[in-house]
Amino acid sequence: MEILKKSLALLLLFGIQFANAQDQNTVQEAFNKSYVLESGKKYNEAIEALKSINAINNYPIQVRLGWLTYSAKRYNESVIAYKKAAELMPASVEALLGAVNSLVAQNKWEEVEQTYLAILKNDPKNSSTNFRLGQIYYNRKEYSKAEKYFSTALNLYPFDYDSMLMSGWNYYFLGKYSEAKELFNRVLLYSPKNTSALEGLALIK
Repeated sequence: MEILKKSLALLLLFGIQFANAQDQNTVQEAFNKSYVLESGKKYNEAIEALKSINAINNYPIQVRLGWLTYSAKRYNESVIAYKKAAELMPASVEALLGAVNSLVAQNKWEEVEQTYLAILKNDPKNSSTNFRLGQIYYNRKEYSKAEKYFSTALNLYPFDYDSMLMSGWNYYFLGKYSEAKELFNRVLLYSPKNTSALEGLALIK
């Protein structure tokens, strides 16, 4: 009886391993097919190749679907796929950044803002996200809000052209002219004839 139990356990284990191997092969084949179709810009067919697996709780599949639906300009579906991926892996930054692309394509700036804030909860020092969030507030003329995010990006990359220039103008509109002047001069070290930095310095004088 004991031998029979052990035999049944081994058969069950083998069956699970075999099923997992089959699942892996199925997923791998679907991914490979999607890459081939994508290379021919057959995005909708590539999407269907992955959707046929019906693996909604698979993170790589959801991220891949997010990208393919974005490429097919099916932006709402793309956001849904990326957000599902983010639910599966809550610390994921890549999934939220993917969602941003589709939100930007739809000019859904309030959702872009909220998604950037969610990214910063996971990755407070993400330089590109801090910079882009700063841009959103700068474009709204919310210069005090923008300062926080531009400053973070600038502290991480003190000689980054975009961070220097945008921080310079943000300081200018905040009336912090000495900080603005220092940054405009730093921009000129990077780009000696930069018209925007020269304009800023002329206004301060």
